[in-house]
Parts: sequence; C-alpha cells; structure tokens
Amino acid sequence: MAARRRKPDARAAGPAGSPGAGRGTAAVPAASGLDAALPVVAVADGVEYTGILRTATHHPFVGFLGVVLGIASFFTFTPLVTQLLVGAFWLATGRQGTFAETYAALLRYEHPFGMIAAQLGIAMLIPISLALLRFVHRVRPGYVFSVTGRLRWGPLGVFLGVALVSLNAVLWLTNALLGRTYTLSPQPGLLAFLVAILLTSPLQVAAEEIFFRGYLLLALGSQVPIKWFGIVASAFVFALFHGTQNPWLFGSRFAFGVLAAVLVVYVGGLEAGIAAHVINNVFAFVYAGLTTGIDELKAIREITPVDAVGEIVMYAVFTVIALLVARRLGLETRTAASGLVRAQGVG
Repeated sequence: MAARRRKPDARAAGPAGSPGAGRGTAAVPAASGLDAALPVVAVADGVEYTGILRTATHHPFVGFLGVVLGIASFFTFTPLVTQLLVGAFWLATGRQGTFAETYAALLRYEHPFGMIAAQLGIAMLIPISLALLRFVHRVRPGYVFSVTGRLRWGPLGVFLGVALVSLNAVLWLTNALLGRTYTLSPQPGLLAFLVAILLTSPLQVAAEEIFFRGYLLLALGSQVPIKWFGIVASAFVFALFHGTQNPWLFGSRFAFGVLAAVLVVYVGGLEAGIAAHVINNVFAFVYAGLTTGIDELKAIREITPVDAVGEIVMYAVFTVIALLVARRLGLETRTAASGLVRAQGVG
C-alpha cells in the first residue's frame, strides 16, 4: 500500500543560504544543551533506509570513520563488559580456580551466567550504534530503528508471531524430510539457562541487528548510492565476526545477513530482522537445552551442506512472508523528514 505523503514543513529547510535550504535537508536548530553544541542534521525526505545518512552535511570520510570506530568499539567494550561480569562472578563464588579457567568455562556456556556475561557484552553494540549516529553523523539515533525515526513496536510483535510459526514449521518439516528426530534429554540446570535465555538473548540479538543491519548498513549505504553494496558488505562483516567456522556455516550466516538486510530496506526498519533473529536464537538454545546441551550448541564450528541449505531455506521462507505482511500493514519504507523535524533533539 503506497505511503501517504505529507506536505513538507518549512522547518525541514535550513536557513537561507544553507546547503539544505529548500531541499528538505538541513541542520536542525536546537534550543540548548547538547543540541546547541552539536545540532542534529535532518535526513532527506523520501529516501530508503540505506540513504538516511546521505544528508546535506555528509562526507565520505565520516562514513569510513564511523565504521572504523564502530568495529574498534566492538572489540574494546564487548570483551571489557564480559570480563568485568565474569570477574564479579569469580569473586562472588570464592575464586574457585583461576580467573582464566573461570572465564573459559563461562564462555563455553557451561554455566548460565556465562550466557548472561557474553550476551550483555554484545549488548554494548546498542549504545555504541546510537552514539555513532548522534556524535559522528549528527543524526537522530532513532533512525537506526526505521525510516520513521523510531522502533515500530506493533509491527515487531506481528513479525515475532510470523517468525515463531514459519521458522519452526520449516525446521520441523526439514527434520521430518531428513528423518531426524529429537531425543528429549534436558540438561542439568536447564531452568536457570532458560531464565538467562529469556532475559538476555533478545537483548543480544537486538544489539547485533542494531549494529550490523542498522548502523553498518546505514554507514556503508552512505558511501555508495547502491543499496546492494551496504546489504552485501554488512552481511559479510556479520558472518566474519562469528569467528572460526567452516564455509557452509559462514555461508548460512552470510545468507541470513543478506536476507535480514533486504528486509530492513524493503520493510523500512529493523523489526522483521530482529523478530527472526530472536526466534531463531531463543529456540535454538531451548532445543539444545532439551536435547544435546547448550554448551554443545555454542561449540559448533561447522555444519553440513544439507544443514546450510535447510537454514537458508528457512530464512528465505520467513523473508518472503515478512515482505508480504509488511506490504499488507502498509509500513513506511522511505523517510518523511518534514514530519520528524518537529520532534527536535535526540530520538
């Protein structure tokens, strides 16, 4: 359903003589505080998600700088937070063994707190992404969520339901066709693991989507006016950041990254990607806890070609359904800057 366009607001244009005057992109005047010292910049009206950072004040170096700072921050703050949490656990449990031994065991997910520490470390990607948008690109942080400048909670709930049904249906159908069955054998301490999964997995997944499908897609998209460059490049970085893996596992993750980025562009935001990622990860952990063990799932470094194809089909089915649902919902897929400038300040 076509989005209803609004008449541009005069406040979307900059002052006379400014680069964005009369074109719907300009520095937004701010009254005081941070906005006075570092005014936000309005995005262009009517652009897709990948064009959000191509503002009137954009410079290619800024996009490159943002990507470098983002990756550097990932490798700095994520392990730092995880190590601090593991250190607190080590001290609280009476320093049993060395810190290095405790750290390794927790990151193998042999204890529920290891999952909490690791996933809260990854959650640092959320403030990192928001800070990069606000301070490096001078754009409202809310734009990382969607072209509307905010997270659309209603559609997120709808996509969670779609992912819950479609991903599990394809998984169970694939296993049935391949003659695979689950043997119920809950691991010790499963209840504590389930609590950790429900508390931190959605946050960790949202952080990955906000950084890889959000910030990186925006920053890379600002460098080249071809949306597929940002889609493919961000997916490649996402797969690469998962560490040691065989080509089939890398390919599965790369395919997920591409399809999730496609959803961002054609749905207009992160909602569908977050939903698919949340359901995929939560149920993967739950199934592992009920059968083989969560630590064994964490240790997987390779999969077979059949497994890779099955996973890619699962992601593709969700993508097609999500695109149809998004069209039915009439979601905005392009910006309407004139309607957002009224809400001055950081979003």
